[in-house]
Amino acid sequence: MSHPVPTEAQIVDALRSVQEPELWRDIVDLDMVRSVQIDTTKDGSMATVAIALKVDLDPVGDELADSVGAALQAIDGIAGVRVNFEPMDDDERRLLKARLKEGWGTHEKAGEHGHGHAAGPAEAAPFMQPGSKTRVLGISSGKGGVGKSSTTVNLAIALAQRGLHVGVLDADVYGFSIPKMMGVDQAPTVIDGLVIPPVSYGVSAMSMGFLVEEDRAIIWRGPMLHKALEQFLTDVYWGEPDFLLIDMPPGTGDVALSMSQYLPRTEVIIVTTPQAAAQRVAQRSASMARAQQVNLQVQGVIENMSWFTGDDGKRYQIFGSGGGAELAQTLGVPLLGEIPLVPALREGMDIGIPITISDPESEASKAYAAMAKTICTELGPKRRYKRELRVS
Repeated sequence: MSHPVPTEAQIVDALRSVQEPELWRDIVDLDMVRSVQIDTTKDGSMATVAIALKVDLDPVGDELADSVGAALQAIDGIAGVRVNFEPMDDDERRLLKARLKEGWGTHEKAGEHGHGHAAGPAEAAPFMQPGSKTRVLGISSGKGGVGKSSTTVNLAIALAQRGLHVGVLDADVYGFSIPKMMGVDQAPTVIDGLVIPPVSYGVSAMSMGFLVEEDRAIIWRGPMLHKALEQFLTDVYWGEPDFLLIDMPPGTGDVALSMSQYLPRTEVIIVTTPQAAAQRVAQRSASMARAQQVNLQVQGVIENMSWFTGDDGKRYQIFGSGGGAELAQTLGVPLLGEIPLVPALREGMDIGIPITISDPESEASKAYAAMAKTICTELGPKRRYKRELRVS
């Protein structure tokens, strides 16, 4: 029995469906396909593909090999696939960086609310520019200990599970926790000075935790913090994600001011717990976001630790009730969801396997999934931007 012999053009076309996992673009567009060889056998054709990786020992190699194999096995006549990896040389990495930064521009840096930086042009990635499709969600709280970071991680994963391109920026520079919560133990890849954030559970993540030892204290004044956040936005390749979630530090301070300068389209979501004391403190974060010098849009409230379901099936409101709903009513925004107090949620954060991954059918995971759906389908920014109205 004869088998159809696929052409090189067919193979290259099939490879356009393969995304580089950390770069979020297809490997053909990125010029990573070095060669294609087709050998015919009595059982069909063997396709051998040489792929150029960003760096030697690239952590995405296994995933990329699986994706290439799946894409080519779907071609009629392919009996087997062999993938060979070769690291890029310095010239190829420079060309890749240039390709990744196509569409980057500059924006004029306004006064920085007392930080003492001079105004002037700053580099702007596509997601920072007016008209970008990216929605930036600032996950904020008035105080620590309310589960803001775990909410950021699980909400990001819930959005990614909807097939969206999602990133998480850990802006809690002094109390970073995102790497551990997301189970990331590898350093970011660097391409000619451009930092590529690692991907975990389908979410790109960047944190100060990738750059310093876990037990090292960060002792910075406001200007240094501001500069670090600027570099997280302009020296890191995020692509143009559907959502960029920013894990804000608790309270009101420099980070909110910096975000208002670099990402004025940020939509703020306030995380609180049911008790009245936490609700009153969380309201201060909302007040700061709405202040004239910050002017960020508060979009909703998430109540964490809302109840505990006992072995008897009853819900026990350990921390009281109603704080989230009361805060939402006071702010005139929706209560996006209530997250139950689930031991597995905390345990998952400790070992780097979030509950939305370990138990997607749990009541907590379903709550995150429902919030992700609401954010995507019902909740959107009220301010609209058009590229043709860009200020030059």
